[in-house]
Formats: sequence, C-alpha cells, structure tokens
Amino acid sequence: MVCLLGLFTMQTTFSQILPERDRAQLRDEILADRFNNLLPQLMDASEIDMWLVISREYNEDPVIKTMLPATWLNARRRTILVFYRDKEVNSIEKLAVARYDVGENITSAWDKEKQPNQWARLVEIIKERNPSKIGVNYSEYFGLADGLVKTDYEELMKALPDHLDKKVVSAEKLAIAWIETRTEKEMKLYEELVTITHNIIDEAFSSKVITPGTTTTEDVVWWMRQKVTDLGLETWFHPTIDIQRKNEALKSHIESFSKGKPDNVILPGDLLHCDFGITYIGLNSDCQQHAYVLKEGETEVPDFLQEAFKLGNRVQDIFTHNFEYGKTGNEVLLKSLQEGKEEGLRPAIYTHPLGTYGHSAGTTFGMWDSQGGVPVNGDYPLHYNTVYAIELNTTVHLDEWNKDIRIMLEEAGFYGKNGFRYVNQRQEKIKAVR
Repeated sequence: MVCLLGLFTMQTTFSQILPERDRAQLRDEILADRFNNLLPQLMDASEIDMWLVISREYNEDPVIKTMLPATWLNARRRTILVFYRDKEVNSIEKLAVARYDVGENITSAWDKEKQPNQWARLVEIIKERNPSKIGVNYSEYFGLADGLVKTDYEELMKALPDHLDKKVVSAEKLAIAWIETRTEKEMKLYEELVTITHNIIDEAFSSKVITPGTTTTEDVVWWMRQKVTDLGLETWFHPTIDIQRKNEALKSHIESFSKGKPDNVILPGDLLHCDFGITYIGLNSDCQQHAYVLKEGETEVPDFLQEAFKLGNRVQDIFTHNFEYGKTGNEVLLKSLQEGKEEGLRPAIYTHPLGTYGHSAGTTFGMWDSQGGVPVNGDYPLHYNTVYAIELNTTVHLDEWNKDIRIMLEEAGFYGKNGFRYVNQRQEKIKAVR
C-alpha cells in the first residue's frame, strides 16, 4: 500500500483535497503510528501499564473516538479496548474485548462462544498480564478524560476481584496526553488543514463573495458553511462574521462572543472579523482574521488600521515567547498580560488546546472572562508536541474614528522542543476587500 503522507504534503489547492478513500488510508496510517510509537511513551510517562477504554455504541468515550479506524464511525455494542505496556521487553499489546478486530491495529481477544461473559473475559486478560496499575477514564475537571460512564464503571468494579480493583486508577494524565500530543505525521496534515482554512477565509473576504451594500454578514457565514460542505469537509462550530465601524460603539466581550449577532449589511469602510474552524481527517482548525472593505477612492487598507493590527501581532509575540516546558497555563497567561500592559497594550488572552477536538484537552491559557487565571485546567503544565489556538485580542484607540476597536486574532500554533511556531503562518496585515 502506498503511503499517502509524501503526496499529501505537496497539496495546496481545494481541488486536491483527498477523496474519502485516500483520507481513510491516511487516517489509518497516522493512527498506526500513534499506537505503535507514541502510546508506549505516554504510558511510560504516566506510569500506567494497562489502560482500559470502554464505550457503548453511540455513547462513545471521547478518547475511543480518536482510536477508531476510518471505517468505524462509532463503537460497536460494548467495545472494550485493552492496552498493555511491558516496558521490560518494550512491547505494547492492543486488544479488544469485542467480537471484532478494531481495524488493523487492535486485535479481538474475545470468543463469545468460549466465554459468553464479556466482563469475565476482560478479567481473564487482566489476570494473565497482572499489571501494576489499571487506568480508566474518569476525571473531575477534564471532560475529555472523563468518558467512562457510571454503568460501565460499576460493571467493571463488580467484575474485578479485590486484589485487582485496588489497582484501578484515573487515567486522566494519560488520556489528556493521548488527546493533546501530535506526531510528525499529524503535523504534516495540520499544515495542509490550516492552509485550507486560510484559503476559505481569503475567498470569503473577497469580491467573489462580498458586494458592499448588498451582502450581509449572515450571507458570508452561510457561504462559508456551504463552501466547507462542497469541499467534502465539516465545520466543528458555526462560524461568525462581525463588523466594527467608525460610527458604532465597541461591543462588550459578552456581545462580541455571542452567537446571536445581528445580520448586518456590509458597507464600505467596515472592519470585518471572522471566527472559523473546520475538521479534516481527525484534526481541527480554529482561526480568526480581519478584513477591511475599501471605500471609494481607497486602494489600500488605511495605515492607522494596519498599525492597530500590528499591536495584535505584538500581543501574540509576547504571549508565545513565554511558552516554556513545564510552565502552567496560568503562569504563562499572567506573565504575558503583565508584559503587554507594561508596553501600554490592553490585551486579553484566552488560548485553548487544539487538535482532535476543537476545544481540546491540555493546557488552558485564560478565558475571556477569567483573565486572572483558570483553576485546575490553567494549572496544567505545558508539554512538547502540542497545538493551541492562539486566541487573544487587544483593544486599540483610533483617533481617526474617535473610538476603541478590538483586534481579535486566532491562529493554530505548535509547541515542541525547538520552541513555538505557527502551524502555517499567521495574518500580519488586514486583508482588503476591493
């Protein structure tokens, strides 16, 4: 079978988005790499040598949804996955207490005719391997690591003998690490995903879509939704388009983040802003950019608006410069806000993990209404090979408009051993709608 990753990295246009069959192959290539090369490292780091992931059909654990092969859109009946790590011999077993193999990576280890009771078969597997710790997915504060439902937990604990049930621990750190950690193969895919996202925004913020005086913000929103559908992709949240104008007061954060925005006709002189993200082969993008609708006689975006935009870029630079392995989200947040204010900026930072979920598991750097820090989720430390939606804003006073505006930015960024980088560039100038 031909590996698709080399081919994939050369693709740049809409027309070259992979067809479904090739997407499935690429997804399974990435998944095999994660199981065989990443998972053993994560299990060693968490000191959990057996990980149970248990789900029932249409009520899937968020973790198991990231483990299913391309041809499995859901779990089947009750699906129990068992990952056993033997560090001494450097092996990783991937078993399913299920009637079927789960794709090519996870082997069925249950013959119902020989052992009718699924839970009893699970106990047999556990006894044969005698793990030190049995991790299961429950967590008080991280929803994506809390996928084991009450019924399955109770059934598991009832089935385990006393000497084994004492080994059951929360797999919170392992589950978070699995969800947040990106591989080299995934990052090649991510670059393409962000390119596609940027290309859609570029087209949306152009005369191909916008006719000033006629086109509304909702027209653009639904054009974006339709474009994504036509490309065979999915949006993971409903996009928004909003407007800042010379003669209108700056909206509050509550109003700015509300999905119930008014449907406004786009006019010359409007400063446009979008919030948009898509899903492609198991990964998600999340992007906010700005455009300006040229007035009659204008050939470029006014300098005062471009200078205001640079201040948004400056907040990004201050923030990402403070990324350091092991620092918590709250530490990075507070240091960045302080440094920004010392430069005379008026920043707000509300950055979240990004990856297999749009609002993913991992380090949280503020929320728009929690600029003093986020309990627990903001105390989670920064790890290598993780992706974040670098989401923030700065308020800028425009003498030319005699009012404040808000530069709101969001771009996918990667943090690894070589430091921080944007997955595929960032916006550094306001786009012109001509």
